[in-house]
Amino acid sequence: MRLRLVPQETNIDFFKYARLTFGGSVVAMVLSIGIWLAMGLNFGIDFLGGTTIRTQSAVAVDVGLYRDALAPLALGDVSITQVFDPTFGPEQNVAMIRIQAQEGAEAVTPAIIAAVEAALIAVVPDISFPSVESVGPKVSGELIQTAIIAVLASLAAILVYIWLRFEWQFSVGAVAALIHDVILTIGIFSLLQIRFDLATIAALLTIIGYSINDTVVIFDRLRENLIKYKSRPLQDVMNLSANETLSRTLMTSGTTLIALLALLILGGDVIRGFVFAIFWGVIVGTYSSIYVAKNVVLMIGVKRDWSKPDQKSGTQFSNIDA
Repeated sequence: MRLRLVPQETNIDFFKYARLTFGGSVVAMVLSIGIWLAMGLNFGIDFLGGTTIRTQSAVAVDVGLYRDALAPLALGDVSITQVFDPTFGPEQNVAMIRIQAQEGAEAVTPAIIAAVEAALIAVVPDISFPSVESVGPKVSGELIQTAIIAVLASLAAILVYIWLRFEWQFSVGAVAALIHDVILTIGIFSLLQIRFDLATIAALLTIIGYSINDTVVIFDRLRENLIKYKSRPLQDVMNLSANETLSRTLMTSGTTLIALLALLILGGDVIRGFVFAIFWGVIVGTYSSIYVAKNVVLMIGVKRDWSKPDQKSGTQFSNIDA
């Protein structure tokens, strides 16, 4: 007997509570933007500027020990990660310590760097510091601009792809769902004040890719059913398509969430923000694929005027207008 998350055949009316589901998404987006503007984001070193100190010792890196040694210095956002490299010998235990720029200062001062080194030497006597690098406000500002451009460029590329793959109505619905996912993710990061850095930007791009994959699966089935059921109301065809792909959607999202949950619990502080962003994004992305993307397409409307199959390739082409 096979395990099923949903019955083999379902007949769920996904538009029954459209005002509640779609309206709730709009309200959630507005609240997320409001929280973002009111509380701001807890930017990490990547976006605030700071200093990276590379350490090396014969003793195995103990992140907790390093963090406890630096805690009395009250340096704010301090990120400690162990560096793994197959070329390192057993006596080469390397870590990267990133310290945010202190308030009112262009960069971490030499005095602070000296205090950090002294604190670490006190707990690991043989530790050395092969390199110290600083990221100034100018570089961190450029990183913010690049991150914004990366997210907007990905949304624009997806808009064009869906437009060419389906039609413009579908591309508007897909991008609306992606904007929904990004805004809600930024909102939860602002509300919980989780560190927002370059890893979070990578997570946002991952969320966009995951969410559009779900949406394309539903849209592809919708296009097939629009050809198959030419006289059936558009809302009914959308419900049919969502029901036919529901098992695949829940199985994919469920297995992904299981893996992410393990990483969220056991992965440690270094990747927790990144994993949380993807975990949250999978949830809202699955929701938006079902309750946002196709709702937008339904509101825009499509004209189901199909041409004859291409005689050479046997491919069915559609002509969908607003």
